[in-house]
Amino acid sequence: MLNQTAQKTNQQAPKKSPAREWFDSFIFAVVVATFVRWIALEAFTIPTSSMENSLLVGDFLFVSKLHYGARTPKTILQLPLSHQKIWGTNMPSYLDWLQLPQFRLPGFSDVQKGDAVVFNYPDEMDYPVDLKTYYIKRCVATAGDKFEVREGQVYINGQPQINATEQQTSYTIRMKNPNDILGDRYFESVGIRERREEQKGTYNVNASKAIVEKLTANTTIASVTPYITPKDSIERDVMAYYRFRFYNDVASQPNLKWNKDNFGEYTIPAKDMKIAINPENLAKYGYIIERYEDNKDVKIEGGKLSIGGNVVTEYTFKQNYYFMMGDNRHNSLDSRFWGCVPADHIVGKALFIWLSMEQNTGDGSRLQPTDKSLFERIRWSRLFNLID
Repeated sequence: MLNQTAQKTNQQAPKKSPAREWFDSFIFAVVVATFVRWIALEAFTIPTSSMENSLLVGDFLFVSKLHYGARTPKTILQLPLSHQKIWGTNMPSYLDWLQLPQFRLPGFSDVQKGDAVVFNYPDEMDYPVDLKTYYIKRCVATAGDKFEVREGQVYINGQPQINATEQQTSYTIRMKNPNDILGDRYFESVGIRERREEQKGTYNVNASKAIVEKLTANTTIASVTPYITPKDSIERDVMAYYRFRFYNDVASQPNLKWNKDNFGEYTIPAKDMKIAINPENLAKYGYIIERYEDNKDVKIEGGKLSIGGNVVTEYTFKQNYYFMMGDNRHNSLDSRFWGCVPADHIVGKALFIWLSMEQNTGDGSRLQPTDKSLFERIRWSRLFNLID
């Protein structure tokens, strides 16, 4: 009796059409891919040269969400497997009508100094936190560290830090004979991807120490000199000055002689760290209190801070922050310019390169692989390299 009933049930079940089976398979694949992308691994590509020579334009990476712990979704009204726009269009792929509180699942580790970290670009205020543009930089200081750059060298708590193996900075090359020319083929052979001819016989390049050793071995080159911004030279696009363009508050203008090669001393904010409110601290931390701490009605005026209509004389931070820098130190817009990265903006840790291809960037200062075939443009030696 039971067998007959089961047989009748099977006979009555409608058979799925091929189109329905394909649709169900597609939906299942999207669900699985979305889950893996959220909680475990996500693919990214390197669009700019800010991390050269460690990471190159055209490197395709896998980034681990497991190391620091995946974030719970904040913007849930969003097309699966999209970010800011619908694929191939300029139409938003999300609605910000519903924003959920964001939490982080347990991870393998905290963000460590030296990690190559993917994060949402904090200064982009037009999107919810989880939909801001992705950046990748190297973490050079963590919450509570006293950070400083002296003559281009990073110091943490007064101690010089070990630089990334492929870290680059700017150098000036001068030829013994101004009529001698270093062509694209030569620059490519020594590993230089960015160069500019300042005048006849003089080039400005971005290079690592290993590349500089190759340059100095060239008998036609007279000198290879690093360029370091002088200590007392103020750069107005550096964080402390750049941030105060928003306030128009003369009484709170910073008196800090900082630039990209001489920066700080600056204590990275940590959760529960307390600071006194004065003009110097407002120059260093005012933007954090205003933008990333979920405070309402923040005003900075006359060297004073008010929150919710009340003047405060000290402030306690609500989360940890991190200082990020590109390995291509003179061609990287990073925390020196737009400030610290809040903990809730951290996405994951870069693990390994699964594909690398030379790109036509359209930048006249870069060597362009226009004469190479698709096969020749693949950087075979970089495939499946772990990211230091």
